[in-house]
Amino acid sequence: MPQPSAQVTAAEISRIAGVTRATVSNWRRRHDDFPAPSGGNESSPLYDLLDVRAWLDARGHTAAVSSLEELRTALRLRPQGSRMAGRFLPLVLAAARHTQDELTALAGLPDADLVAHADDAAAHLADTIPATESINASGGDAATLRALVLCVRDEGGEATLSVLAERELEESAASGTYQTPAPLTDLVARLVPGPITRVLDPACGSGTLLAAAARRGATELYGQDSVPVQAQRSAVSLTLAAPDAAVTVRTGDSLRSDTFPQLAADAVLCNPPYGDRDWGHDELAYDPRWAYGVPPRAESELAWVQHALAHLVPGGYAVLILPPATASRASGRRVRMEFVRSGALRAVIALPAGAAAPLHVGLQIWVLQRPEPSGPERKSVLFVDTSEAPGPGRPGDAAGAGSRGAGTRSGTRGGSRASLDWPALTDRVLTAWAAFTDAPDEYTDEPGIARAVPVVDLIGDLVDLSPARYVRVSRTDIEPAELEREADDSRRRLIASAKSLGKAAGHADWQAAGAAVREWRTATASDLARGGALTLLRTAPDARERQGASAVPTAAAVLTGADIARGTGPTGDPSELRADSAPVIAAGDVLVRSVAGGSGPMVRVAGKPDEGALLGPQIHLFRPDPARLDPWFLAGFLGAEENIAGASTGSTVLHVSPGRLRVPLLPLEEQRRYGEAFRRVHELRAEARRATELAEQTARLLTAGLTGGGLVPSSADHTPVDSA
Repeated sequence: MPQPSAQVTAAEISRIAGVTRATVSNWRRRHDDFPAPSGGNESSPLYDLLDVRAWLDARGHTAAVSSLEELRTALRLRPQGSRMAGRFLPLVLAAARHTQDELTALAGLPDADLVAHADDAAAHLADTIPATESINASGGDAATLRALVLCVRDEGGEATLSVLAERELEESAASGTYQTPAPLTDLVARLVPGPITRVLDPACGSGTLLAAAARRGATELYGQDSVPVQAQRSAVSLTLAAPDAAVTVRTGDSLRSDTFPQLAADAVLCNPPYGDRDWGHDELAYDPRWAYGVPPRAESELAWVQHALAHLVPGGYAVLILPPATASRASGRRVRMEFVRSGALRAVIALPAGAAAPLHVGLQIWVLQRPEPSGPERKSVLFVDTSEAPGPGRPGDAAGAGSRGAGTRSGTRGGSRASLDWPALTDRVLTAWAAFTDAPDEYTDEPGIARAVPVVDLIGDLVDLSPARYVRVSRTDIEPAELEREADDSRRRLIASAKSLGKAAGHADWQAAGAAVREWRTATASDLARGGALTLLRTAPDARERQGASAVPTAAAVLTGADIARGTGPTGDPSELRADSAPVIAAGDVLVRSVAGGSGPMVRVAGKPDEGALLGPQIHLFRPDPARLDPWFLAGFLGAEENIAGASTGSTVLHVSPGRLRVPLLPLEEQRRYGEAFRRVHELRAEARRATELAEQTARLLTAGLTGGGLVPSSADHTPVDSA
């Protein structure tokens, strides 16, 4: 029996057809001719993709699939035995150099001509992309090549790269590869003082740190990665993002096989692999890079730190993202001592959990500077602790203590990237770092945030470089009377919030539909947009769409996907946008996060506080015609879990295709009844989140006060503060 060409799950069928997973389940039950499973098991069956598409086509169920999904499908449909998807990566760069009209013409070429063009284009990129050779395409690759060309035309080079890379990593069984979040890459790059020209990332992955360096003006970008597909992806991505920079990316293990042995860079930025016991300890025992001591077998991170220092010009900076254990493990004590004693270590910054993968761990940023032969003596190390930095609108954040929104993603278990107030965190870190670098001997400590610790105080039996050890303020440092007032104020706010939650929960604007679940006809957002019922807008995602555009004024407010998840006001960085690419938000707009997953709401109805703000990245804007669509009705159905799941594509990161979201076709008056119910649900979620946060804050405050001696249990004759 021949093997199926490709297999898909029920969830993938829903994305191909543009329906919910529940609809696919109904098809399986109600239609005897629905394709039988060709693999998997009873609870998770797999279906032959060609059979599924034929069934859908015969019944007119196939929706207008996005170019990204078409490329994913084409990759899965390649003939058995085809070479891996990564060989097509260089073609993304080749395609991105064409205009949209030229790409349309390319996609229309006969199969043989398209294959020949692809081989020729790859050959011309051999000096630009590592490990590039002729792709040796055949007629069986024509569908994939055509889908790739159209994906670059419609979605841009970066999105196409992501699809190819995710498929290549699946096929090669590579794991442990994570993309460093953009706000973190920008923070890392901005920690390098002054202008930079030549930058190295010895574990470059997809190139995001080098791209951040390019945004800061670096013109020579050097990268190396042990995973070939990552090195190729990095080279293509950087060439697209920084066309004026000289990009050199090579494949190989930087510790065992350094491909830039003579390179002396102005800066080294790196997010190296963690916990690798097989990093080459035995074979590299006498390596000249270990100027601060041979890294122990369990301390691969310290090997990466010394590799970075070895590639710097005197006075150059290295900034690395490291796990917190690197600062305190006993096995690394001697090497850490030499970093401190020599003055190479300048700062250690603790990040909140969720800043980057692994999300449950609060990572650290280490800033190091290669000592100069006759440079100044470095007498202290700066420690900054942002591990408990509150997000906007959370209790404890003065700027947003009184705000109320649609719920937050802050405080999610294991951390959540969207829960972080990146602008505030970045400002906190950079302000402390700038003050320290300007005058390290005169730096004024910020209690609970940052402290410059003398070198002599760090050298001891432990050499523990954890920022919390030096920065956090103990409740014993606060006067008991002040602590009591703070606790009472927190308790009063909690009581008021609990009353508001009770009021929100008291509304019952719903009832049973009857003996059976109600059903209705639906339309996709694309269909509604074509009919004029709504307008779909977004901020231009691709750098080439913004070339020549003027920058947004720095005073402009920018709403981000994280703001929607947290229920806060606009906190985005206007410097990341261009004036002609960002729509202005109006009251009544429905805003949907473009990346699915995590906690917190996916959808928000813009109110007065959002009006006039610019639409940030990773948000889709739906602007309904109020004479035809109620905004709260639209938001409620767009944000439904089944709807989001059915319109999402991707493996590790789920991207929402806005045009595939479905909305019931109901009369306006009935829409308004649903809209009012959804608005009540929104209020309930917001009040519940706020009450939960205030309860946690009050409990922490009381516990710290009781254990620190500032508070004591009340006596029998003590009269509590009025809580009315």
